[in-house]
Amino acid sequence: MNQTIRFTAEDANKAGEEWGFNCGPGALCGVLVRTPDEMRPFMGDFEEKRYTNPTLMFEVLNRLGVSYRQVYRGDVPSNMLPLDLGLVRIQWEGSWTREGVPMRARYRATHWIGVRAKGAEIFDVNATCAGGWIDYPQWRDQLVPWLLKECVPKATGGWWPTHGIEIKLPTDPDKA
Repeated sequence: MNQTIRFTAEDANKAGEEWGFNCGPGALCGVLVRTPDEMRPFMGDFEEKRYTNPTLMFEVLNRLGVSYRQVYRGDVPSNMLPLDLGLVRIQWEGSWTREGVPMRARYRATHWIGVRAKGAEIFDVNATCAGGWIDYPQWRDQLVPWLLKECVPKATGGWWPTHGIEIKLPTDPDKA
């Protein structure tokens, strides 16, 4: 499976300015090989909220008619989900993940990525200028530290997957 993305960093930036395109719709575009403009009509109330929680992600997949299976692996902090193709919601660690902090506070420090090839390759909308799909060690060792420094400066550096969604794409191109 050698999927490429169908949008550029310029397309992502333009969609970000116009309607808030970010990691949630970005991961969907990367995994489902769609453009931001193609994804926008399926995003429900995203434009009002500007975030994709798990409920909205499942609603979008259902609107799109995508076959998927929900997988949870929050108990495996340092490993990606071994999915052939899927979406993973990452929880960044920080003071908001301490015991007793309301769950909604944690939601502000999450990130959606795409995963393929048993977790060996990661799609991150922040790597769009490099083709979007990068190998897991490059994502973990280079992109994650940069993301945390730039976007979540109070994070401790830890993270774990909270939700994994395995995607089953049709093999018949006429059904795609």
